[in-house]
Order: sequence, then C-alpha cells, then structure tokens
Amino acid sequence: MDFADEITLTGVRAHGFHGVYPEEKREGQDFVVDVVLQLSLRPAAESDDVRDTVHYGELAERIVAIVQGDPADLLETVAQRIADDVLADERVMLVTVTVHKPQAPITVPFGDVSVTIRRGRA
Repeated sequence: MDFADEITLTGVRAHGFHGVYPEEKREGQDFVVDVVLQLSLRPAAESDDVRDTVHYGELAERIVAIVQGDPADLLETVAQRIADDVLADERVMLVTVTVHKPQAPITVPFGDVSVTIRRGRA
C-alpha cells in the first residue's frame, strides 16, 4: 500500500469554548487546526472519483463542528476528538492533528501555542 501518500489541511479556523479558565469557557476564542492524513491515494488517482478519497471539504466541516462543540479543558482533548473522527474512516492509517490556540491566556508575549498528536491504527 501507498501509506506515504498524504492529504494535508491547514488553517481550519473555528470559535470554541475550550480552556481551563471560566472566562475561556464563557467568552470563547478562535482555534486553528491543521491535519495530515496518511492513506493510499492510489484508488482515487485511478478512479478520479472523490468517493475514493477523504473529501477534505467535508473533513473541514467536521473539524469546525468539533471545535465549536462540547467544551474541553485541554487542547489535547480537542485534538484527540479530531483524530478519532478522522480515524473513523478506515482508509486513514495515520493522522497528525495540531490544534493552535493563538489567543491563549499567557502573561508574556508569544506568537502561538499548539498541541500536536499523532494517532494511527494498531
């Protein structure tokens, strides 16, 4: 199989209510998500049919729904929820999810904070 093939979706933005502080859950903030899926793209390349691949438009909508969904304390939890959703498609062998929190309540100047997880099939 061609598991070195990848679909990459970066910069998916959504407003969510994740964080450990009450004001984060009350006011919310923007989150940015990047995902890299490893799977064989050979079937889609041969058929030229979107049904033979992961539809990245639909994936983006699911990511937004997760970020806008149930609040979590940790970015790790949000990333795991996204990874679980992606891996529900049995064609995906490995997923890397990065959740950025550019407006995190950090008291010193910073550019971004993010959590990255990699999950695959056992």
